[in-house]
Amino acid sequence: MEFVISNHIKIHPMALVRYDALKDDAAKRTIDKLTVGYEDRTEYFVDRLARGLGRLAAVQYPHPVVVRMSDFKTNEYANLIGGSEFEPKENNPMLGFRGASRYYSPRYREGFALECRAIRRLRNEMGFRNVIVMIPFCRSTKEADRVLEVMAGNGIRRGEAGLEVYVMCEIPSNVILATAFAERFDGFSIGSNDLTQLTLGVDRDSAELAELFDEQDDAVRWMIQSIIRQAHKVSADVGLCGQAPSDQPEFAGFLVECGIDSMSVSPDSFIAVKRRVASAEQVVLSDIAEQAMPISPQAPQQDRSWQKL
Repeated sequence: MEFVISNHIKIHPMALVRYDALKDDAAKRTIDKLTVGYEDRTEYFVDRLARGLGRLAAVQYPHPVVVRMSDFKTNEYANLIGGSEFEPKENNPMLGFRGASRYYSPRYREGFALECRAIRRLRNEMGFRNVIVMIPFCRSTKEADRVLEVMAGNGIRRGEAGLEVYVMCEIPSNVILATAFAERFDGFSIGSNDLTQLTLGVDRDSAELAELFDEQDDAVRWMIQSIIRQAHKVSADVGLCGQAPSDQPEFAGFLVECGIDSMSVSPDSFIAVKRRVASAEQVVLSDIAEQAMPISPQAPQQDRSWQKL
């Protein structure tokens, strides 16, 4: 969703919702140019977002397409047209006002409503029922409940018309309370970058700590194994989005061994990862077949005492 917003919409949603309150005249002039032909400026956001996501959903139709709701950091939102007037300045945006916490906040709730309108149009009017909604950076089950309530208030209800709602697994609390999160969501997508950062306590943007940022660290691997195991116990799907499988093909093998349902891969590494996955799957299948093979009872020894006569 962020790609569509930053490249095809370019305007902060709250700058459209509260256009009359904007103090930046230059931003207003730019907004006026971009929204020509739209009687309601918020319709510009909804229409372009729905159409942009529709192109992505059409490529995979009727197969499932997961659409993550917006997860810009405050500094990224501030770079959108009119955005600086609606975003707080944070010392560490990576751990700040982002993801699920924005959706029910008075600062952004009306902006999230536009995102929901776009999803509703995408599924109900454009017919892309293959779209699955995903909530990013959800810190607690209480926050999950609040977000799902806001979504329902905007006409997006889990289970209605077959709608599935996933949650990103990128915070240790998502793993620790996996069963509770699984009661509220239909599946998980592991965000390996943030999960590594928050598990190891390493700022992934810090050059000084770069060598400590390791997605294959034992603690991170334990987290990934744990969420997959817990999710599968309640029949919830688990995927992984992140660079790890693309940058480290052996990591893809580890994910296969854990039973991952899907993983994202960059186009340039697709062939190499596909081969690694196929090889790992063969190993896993061989192990399963070996374990399932019945043990033949030891053949009875023939009585050959007569040969001694």
